[in-house]
Amino acid sequence: MRTIDLPTQGKIPVLGLGTWRLGEDPALRREEVTAVRAAIAMGYRLIDTAEMYGEGGAEQVVGQAIAEALRAGEVRREALFVVSKVYPHNASRRGTPAACARSLARLGLDRIDLYLLHWRGQFPLAETAEAMRSLVDKGLIAHWGVSNLDTADMEELAAPDCAADQVYYSLGERGPEFSLLPWLRGRGMPLMAYSPIDQGALAEDAGLQNMARRRGVTAAQLALAWVLAQPGVVAIPKAVSETHQRDNLAAAALSLSADELAEIDRLHPPPRRKKPLSMI
Repeated sequence: MRTIDLPTQGKIPVLGLGTWRLGEDPALRREEVTAVRAAIAMGYRLIDTAEMYGEGGAEQVVGQAIAEALRAGEVRREALFVVSKVYPHNASRRGTPAACARSLARLGLDRIDLYLLHWRGQFPLAETAEAMRSLVDKGLIAHWGVSNLDTADMEELAAPDCAADQVYYSLGERGPEFSLLPWLRGRGMPLMAYSPIDQGALAEDAGLQNMARRRGVTAAQLALAWVLAQPGVVAIPKAVSETHQRDNLAAAALSLSADELAEIDRLHPPPRRKKPLSMI
């Protein structure tokens, strides 16, 4: 899997597995653990979760899948890049380490590779950043970053040690391209794109379907390949079925021509003005 550099002396895979909506129903626990473990077995090394997802349930699913994969010798811990997020209402000087400890316990890990502020809340960004740096110093997280922060927020944060910004970015939501993505690129900071296929909606896009047929791929694969073709961008689509997981891996290897990129721009034009970040 191709990787890109973090500004904090590390690397992150360009494609990962999202886990939003996992861990919400205990009756589905075994099925969801099996799905995450299958993704690891087929080569996924970046797994994204959050304390918000299933109120910790998704972290438990991820943790169990990783534990089983490690015991079976299917992967080494150092090969995995695990991302989680702190709720804004927990992101204070004292609340951040407490939330991190709970996430570590649910994940069954001694370190989170990238720990993000899930979105901006009541606590000053500087206070959250201070708490994050303390966690790095203690070895409890390897890198820290943010999510759902726009350009003005990033300028206020003014943190060169912030490793990434995770936002909603897709062909249907190209707003970050206007100012945020160039700002991040200028600082060597990856944009992590969540919902890069618009929660599956782009699979039904007629224009993309026509293009995809010519390439012998699906519209969803084409949409994901477009996101991954953007410099400095990581994508973390959720995929539970093995078919979708494999399709997404194949999309990561799909190279788009200049003509295809131009055709996609005609179907889904880039933004011409600044607009607020979309959030899900």
